[in-house]
Amino acid sequence: MKNVSLKIDESIFGETEKIIALIKKSRNRYINEAIEYYNKLQKRMILERKLRKESELVKLDSLSVLKEFEQIGYAD
Repeated sequence: MKNVSLKIDESIFGETEKIIALIKKSRNRYINEAIEYYNKLQKRMILERKLRKESELVKLDSLSVLKEFEQIGYAD
């Protein structure tokens, strides 16, 4: 485990303290799970952007190939 020092907004800290008291989970465990969840979310968003970009490239390439086929008469 690594130690990390954080500065957390008072409102976020207060809300977090209320939640962890209700769910009976340690602050450390709660924050670890929150960071793990956020990391997964960010990875998913990065992948989505990459797939959108690659999809656009494939789309443009496919349109280019289709135009070439149309020019030589294979698109009928």
